[in-house]
Amino acid sequence: MGGKNVYLSGDTEDIPEMRSLKNIDVAFVCMNQPYTMEVEQAAQGVLAFRPEIVYPYHYRGPNGLSDVESFKKQVNAGNKAIEVRLKDWYAK
Repeated sequence: MGGKNVYLSGDTEDIPEMRSLKNIDVAFVCMNQPYTMEVEQAAQGVLAFRPEIVYPYHYRGPNGLSDVESFKKQVNAGNKAIEVRLKDWYAK
């Protein structure tokens, strides 16, 4: 899209196919248990395929919002070169 490789995780888990992605410029990664990945799984998956920029999205589940700040800390602790952008997808 626009000369960039964009990945949208959709409802998935931290699967080998996601971990093996290459040359992703922008990734949108969901995390909302019980439907998709836990925060830790999402962070480990992102660290495996190393997009330049990642947006956590679709992170509201039946028990509230996933801890996207924790996701950002985990990704940045593992690779400071990955830019984690947090957006308020669920405006009040």
